[in-house]
Amino acid sequence: MPKPVSSPAPEVVAHGGAAKKDQPLIEDIRLLGRLLGDVIREHEGEETFTLIERIRQLSVAFRRHADARADRELKRLLHALSDAQAVSVIRAFTYFSHLANLAEDRHHIRRREVHERAGHVQPGSLAHTWQRLRRAGVGTDTIAEVLQQALVSPVLTAHPTEVQRASIRDAENDIARLLAQRDAIRARAAAAGSRRGDRVSARELAANEALLRARITQLWHTRLLRFTRLTVSDEINNALAYFERTFVPEVPRLYADIEGALGGAPVAPFLRLGQWTGGDRDGNPNVDAGTLALALQRQADLILRHYLREVHALGAELSLSAMLLPAPPALQALSDASPDTNAHRRDEPYRRALIGMYARLAATLRELTGGEAARHAVAPQNPYPGAEAFLADLRVLHDALVEQGCAALTEPRLKPLMRAVEVFGFHLATLDLRQSSDQHELAVADLLRHARIAPDYAALDEGARQRVLLQVLADPRPLQVPEAPYDTVTLRELAVFRAAREARQRYGAAAIRHAIISHTESVSDLLEVLVLQKEAGLLHGHWGEDARAELIVVPLFETIDDLHRAAGILAEYYALPGVTALVHAGGPLEYGEQDIMLGYSDSNKDGGIFTSNWSLYQAEVALAALFDRLAAQHGRPLRWRLFHGRGGTVGRGGGPSYEAILAQPPGTVRGQIRLTEQGEVIGSKYANPEIGRRNLETLVAATLEATLLPPRRAVPRRYLQAAEALSRASFAAYRALVYETPGFADYFFHATPIREIAELNIGSRPASRKATQRIEDLRAIPWSFSWGQCRLTLPGWYGFGSGVAALEEQMGRDAAHALLREMHARWPFFATLLSNIDMVLAKSDLALGALYAELVPDAKLRRRVFGAIEAEWHRTHAALETITGHAQRLANNAALARSIAHRFPYIDPLHHLQVELIRRFRAGNQEEKVKRGIHLSINGVAAGLRNTG
Repeated sequence: MPKPVSSPAPEVVAHGGAAKKDQPLIEDIRLLGRLLGDVIREHEGEETFTLIERIRQLSVAFRRHADARADRELKRLLHALSDAQAVSVIRAFTYFSHLANLAEDRHHIRRREVHERAGHVQPGSLAHTWQRLRRAGVGTDTIAEVLQQALVSPVLTAHPTEVQRASIRDAENDIARLLAQRDAIRARAAAAGSRRGDRVSARELAANEALLRARITQLWHTRLLRFTRLTVSDEINNALAYFERTFVPEVPRLYADIEGALGGAPVAPFLRLGQWTGGDRDGNPNVDAGTLALALQRQADLILRHYLREVHALGAELSLSAMLLPAPPALQALSDASPDTNAHRRDEPYRRALIGMYARLAATLRELTGGEAARHAVAPQNPYPGAEAFLADLRVLHDALVEQGCAALTEPRLKPLMRAVEVFGFHLATLDLRQSSDQHELAVADLLRHARIAPDYAALDEGARQRVLLQVLADPRPLQVPEAPYDTVTLRELAVFRAAREARQRYGAAAIRHAIISHTESVSDLLEVLVLQKEAGLLHGHWGEDARAELIVVPLFETIDDLHRAAGILAEYYALPGVTALVHAGGPLEYGEQDIMLGYSDSNKDGGIFTSNWSLYQAEVALAALFDRLAAQHGRPLRWRLFHGRGGTVGRGGGPSYEAILAQPPGTVRGQIRLTEQGEVIGSKYANPEIGRRNLETLVAATLEATLLPPRRAVPRRYLQAAEALSRASFAAYRALVYETPGFADYFFHATPIREIAELNIGSRPASRKATQRIEDLRAIPWSFSWGQCRLTLPGWYGFGSGVAALEEQMGRDAAHALLREMHARWPFFATLLSNIDMVLAKSDLALGALYAELVPDAKLRRRVFGAIEAEWHRTHAALETITGHAQRLANNAALARSIAHRFPYIDPLHHLQVELIRRFRAGNQEEKVKRGIHLSINGVAAGLRNTG
């Protein structure tokens, strides 16, 4: 293979250069870059600063001006760096990527505010949704009715590609706050319009800059990487940081906005949060009953302490005297029940009531978590039996204030607190259980063997398995034999389900609701989970009569074959005696509705981007038809919802959530959606509270539009036939490369930093399911993450160009192009998929990919595999140009194009140094600096690209 030709590939539209509206962003980036440079000069010396600045200038010259001489000099310079110099350069560009992210986040908020002040509404905002619904004649009563039955639930998973240390996260949050403060200072100065105002703002800006310098100094001297592998406990704490900073304060504000838009009509608590950390056992031996209990204990501790702080603050605010406003009877009764005997407060019923409520919350905290409240006016006592009792007391306060004509006092704190209790309860977020079907099978087989019902359950065919499991479910007696020598897997699984039962009793039924079955391939996979629920006391009554299960049994369909069989498996499941009756009998927060999880990541790794998306689309259509048939058959609806297992990258189902939800097949949303948030996406979406609220707003807006504004016509049959043809050819091309090319796995493990990623201390779960180098055994997250690091981003586009070429051959070029352009213009599914492929190609870089390919020692293998990737890249690029009419990528996404134009020059040196250090490391240089430099570069590239995980 020839040496990689350096070129600023792929082309990105500059959109007329730096527009005036982007000037504040450019100023923020320059400010942060200057301060970082000052810190480097001060603490590392002039020589290091000069080296880093020279590298920056050369990289910018190449990227922005296609200066080939600068490119050659840059590569020579980077290649000659010592290990220590390389680490310093990597640290500088990594921190700059982090700072640029903060500046971009601030600019996103700034631009949103400008649009709102100008009265502009943007797609994805609730203002836009209200406008669309009004135009369609959908009234507020209809919207409130849909929300009454709706569920919108983003679910945070363990964050295995970018778990920041708390010290880094806190410093960056401070920098984000200081950038917002600079905008506020300038706004005040502009409003003042006087010279004195300018002098004041100059002092304020100087003080602000000094604080920014302090935080950047702190960052420079704070270790980015962890010394030890992340534990499940660390992952729990990381997830909870987003709840504390964003979800707990912002969710009530979003509800208030919705209620205001609906004219004050009450809105049901339809938006609820979920998470997996501590409950996701699939392939992670470190997750067990203990981590489940730990996660819920910490969740309860966080939310109860929030309630305690808010109740204390309410006590300061509600100083109303009964001498001036007589207390309504319910308030007086709550006040009289308080243990507060302080004579100074005898005429202050609200304060006395709140002190009693604080004491009850403090006792609840002690009982549920073992923690102690920060302050005690009276001793903790009489813990609340559940969140509903606490909410009832808050309603007494609310109703009393309204009755007294003081409704204004409910707005600042009391109503948000009431909403928080409705949404978060005492559990904060629903914690899902997830385990692989083979582990459930092992546990059930062990139970059946010791009970002498089936000595070799694994040897039975599917029909025989179903008969045995139904027999067990119909028998009210437990399977477990006292003192039987059960296998470890059996004891672990039973312990988890028992812990789930205890958690529901302790924290409320909303604490744990779902048991997700990874790799669902048969009906028996679902029945096995019902058997485990029965053994743990989570299945009640008599099968076929009045049976009820507490946990929703959630199949997860992941491979292409499993997606094709999903509706058939569920149809067979619901045809079994007792199953439909079981679900119909389920009460609130029980197995009274059906969730189905669809795996975007593994289906992509299995069949490529187009086939994965098309198979998901087909599965959703088939599932909707199935549940419509079941409703008609039984004469009553059976509520169901899809749970979308989306990742950060497009190759794992990522991409803009608003467009993704609107691209779902008609009739598959129905006010119900769960979806995972993973990878760097968690940080980019939810680290900043205001951006976090906007992203939650987008999920609500898209769900409402998909539910209440269905398409006016069915998808034409010729579109579906074309998609099927594209899928077949794309699948063949993808499988030919990834699974049928001899030596492809060797290429992958050499030409990407997958081995180095596996050594990063960023997750508690192994990178592979088994200790092999088979692509089949590799987890989807490190698979996508590795392709992002080497900038080929293969899972997000490979195969599409071959699909289009095959359709051209089948239909003729002109007919195929006309049809594909029509599909792109009129079919949201196809348009959204192409938009995502467009974004991925814009972030790819063949020249950098070729640089990584040089790490493959087998030259013939390198040429064969990279040559195939390069050819398909050009085919896909040409196909997009033909269909969209744009030769350049991101022609319709100016914001992302701008972001890439700013970022790429600062990411390039990280790639070059990553390859150089990997080469040294694999050649035997095991120095700690080399290893640390590689890991820092992985962090920097991920931060710069923002959705590689």
